[in-house]
Amino acid sequence: MKMHAYEKKHLQIVRNGLAECTVLLKSNGDFPLSEPGRIAAYGSGVRHTEKGGTGSGEVNSRFFITIEEGLEQEGFTVTTKEWLDSYEKIRNHARVNFRLEVMNRARENKTNPIAMGMGAVMPEPEYKISLLEDGMKKNRDEEFQTDTETAIYVVGRISGEGNDRNLVAGDYLLNESEIRDILFCAEHYKRFMLVINAGGPVDLSPVLDVPNILVLSQLGVETGACLAGILLGKEHPSGKLSTSWATREEIERIEFGSVDDTRYTEGIYVGYRYYDSFDSKVLFPFGYGLSFTTFEAREIHVRMGSMELIGESQDTVAVRVRIKNTGMKPGKEVLQLYVSVPSGRLDQPYQTLAAFAKTSLLRPGASEEITLKFRVRELASYDSERQAYILEKGTYVLRLGNSSRNTMPVGNIELDGEAIVKKVRTAVEKPSFDDIRCDRRGGMYSNAVQLMTEFRSCLSLDLASYELPVRKLRSNYIQQETVSYVRKERKLRIVKRMSDKTLAYMLIGSHDPKGGFASVIGAAGTHVAGAAGESSSILDKHGVPAIIMADGPAGLRLSRHYYAHKDGVRGVGSPIPEAMTEMMPAVVRGFLKVTNPRPAKNVKILHQYATAIPIGTAIAQSFNTEYAMTLGEIVGDEMDRFGIHLWLAPALNIHRNVRCGRNFEYYSEDPLVSGRMASAITKGIQKKPGRGVTIKHFCANNQETNRYANNSIVSERALRDIYLRGFDICVREAKPASVMTSYNLLNGIHTSESRELTEDVLRCEMGFDGIVMTDWLAGNSLLTIGTAYGEPEAWKIVAAGCELIMPGGKADYKNVLTALEDGRLKREDLEKNVSRLIRMARRLHLRGDV
Repeated sequence: MKMHAYEKKHLQIVRNGLAECTVLLKSNGDFPLSEPGRIAAYGSGVRHTEKGGTGSGEVNSRFFITIEEGLEQEGFTVTTKEWLDSYEKIRNHARVNFRLEVMNRARENKTNPIAMGMGAVMPEPEYKISLLEDGMKKNRDEEFQTDTETAIYVVGRISGEGNDRNLVAGDYLLNESEIRDILFCAEHYKRFMLVINAGGPVDLSPVLDVPNILVLSQLGVETGACLAGILLGKEHPSGKLSTSWATREEIERIEFGSVDDTRYTEGIYVGYRYYDSFDSKVLFPFGYGLSFTTFEAREIHVRMGSMELIGESQDTVAVRVRIKNTGMKPGKEVLQLYVSVPSGRLDQPYQTLAAFAKTSLLRPGASEEITLKFRVRELASYDSERQAYILEKGTYVLRLGNSSRNTMPVGNIELDGEAIVKKVRTAVEKPSFDDIRCDRRGGMYSNAVQLMTEFRSCLSLDLASYELPVRKLRSNYIQQETVSYVRKERKLRIVKRMSDKTLAYMLIGSHDPKGGFASVIGAAGTHVAGAAGESSSILDKHGVPAIIMADGPAGLRLSRHYYAHKDGVRGVGSPIPEAMTEMMPAVVRGFLKVTNPRPAKNVKILHQYATAIPIGTAIAQSFNTEYAMTLGEIVGDEMDRFGIHLWLAPALNIHRNVRCGRNFEYYSEDPLVSGRMASAITKGIQKKPGRGVTIKHFCANNQETNRYANNSIVSERALRDIYLRGFDICVREAKPASVMTSYNLLNGIHTSESRELTEDVLRCEMGFDGIVMTDWLAGNSLLTIGTAYGEPEAWKIVAAGCELIMPGGKADYKNVLTALEDGRLKREDLEKNVSRLIRMARRLHLRGDV
């Protein structure tokens, strides 16, 4: 079947920016190659290349290019087919044993086997295969000899929804077989590159002496083609790490994976804020990434306020820099502007990212001027005692560089007094513990110089004759933002005429009031095959059509093959990707297959193919918001083609710990990067009329272990400064159509039941004006058996200001009606929520307001 024109167009757009998502960690000049030739390719990722993670992040695309295929398409001769065949047999055998292990563990722990098996990932197995190329034979006494000069070893890792990563060999750690063969290849081949095909960090401690290391990441359908292009110099890696890479010992310091209560004792010290502030060793720092070329930053100018920046606010700071390509290859560079905020009443990390900018592709000798801009008010920290965001008096040091461990001071901002940026209501109860604090000895870290010289950089800062500028800022220039917690919303006339039952029905997704409901993710829609769900269409005749939703965030997750049915459309085969369910019990996998049974022979099978874009972490590694917006435009166009109104993405939870199984969906450990990338994706999608996004998971959703009933215990300062800030940026900049609450509890309350989060923070403080929905099956009691906390209740979700309980069921419907009858729930709450829902439905169907 030929590809459609739109598919070809979208694939080309995606392909044009893929190398920007890859990160070159080490380079000795051996790459790129001048031409294709013989190449020895080892490792699990060569043939079992991962284009993305499992779960909602899976996309059922038309095709996928593995690394093995990508190399051959570019003219390489892969000389290790026999090795790859041998490894495949070992890996397949290991998967059978691992499935049995998962089932046995579920029985021993008396755990729900569905929850235990969902997203369970097998560590890559140990193996004993001689590193011989096809046709080679080696006696015990003979040294390794080969005519092939170039080799790669591809470390493959996958994670996904339902399970977290583990600090074990074959997952976060390299196993002994991988270490042995990587070091062997580095020693015996003239040119060798270690490639990481994973959605997150891997502890590379044992192989750090390898001269060339590339983080390929997971780039969608063109993953294999992108690597081949980089090896030949057709593509130019220019990404930066959006998350710090650290050793297992450093990762273990952060409390993670508790079944019931997870304490965020690290407070604001997440990622580089912790590593840089506490002088902790990292393998590769946040913002780090090399290039095949080198750059120089010169002509640095710092400007502030309306006198120097026409049309800007008094607290706007702009740093203008000229970047020159001083090497022999084309490339792009990312500049990062950090600020060291003075410690006073509140302790502060060593530095915080305030702005970033990326050059266009610079040819050797070419230069470009870029500007990094932010407002000082954006640096405000939350003071829990005063319930306010504040800026403290003192010196704000501007630091310019291209990673958190390669920055130099380029200017100071002197704030003459304290400024209160915004006063707000308390959103969560105070935890029983105090967050850790960092000792700011004399107002500066004793290790500051060491931090800046630890890592090689492809950027040099020309500061030889540079005088550090000082700009003075008066605190009364920082205007205090006023927050009103009284919202006047017009209730629609049609709502006032509805019965209590109709109101309740409208808020429970598209369910069957007779008892049955489509509860399987990916099978709850009837208008579009494979759609994750939809709102009720019972009022369609009154001008209130259903809102149809598809999962994300690596593209639209829909059924590739489907057929027309009397009740709508049905997908062919299991609605959930095999990679997500293969570790579930056989009876469950069998049920999923018959959920969408194959139709009769005379029924015509139809097809729909969506484009798989890079995973969220890879997009963030590009540090290119224009590329992110372009990817959003692709998704928005396909939503329009397939009839999807809301995309259940982007996902912008923080990389609190690298063990989180869904980190690949999320952007970064830094809230600014997370917010800006989500904002760019949102703008790209919502350019298309009638299409909207659902930013998720709101909020503090940072582990998959007991994800339906785990209690995240967070201080309000950490909550607001780290975990809510990205959402705030996206809501203010891009105005997303919808927000999805998270499964977890927050300080003892389910996020979907928290009026403080949904109404006070999201709507009143951030200015959100869309609809809020739950995550799928949030109120299903089967998923919280044996846990300390139960499932959320439908009536409490409605009272909190949530417009849709998804995908909905008879029990939710009855729960709302009962609460309405006994007075726990007010009719005016239902009228308000349904009014919001109807407005959004008409907006997405381009029918205007009512």
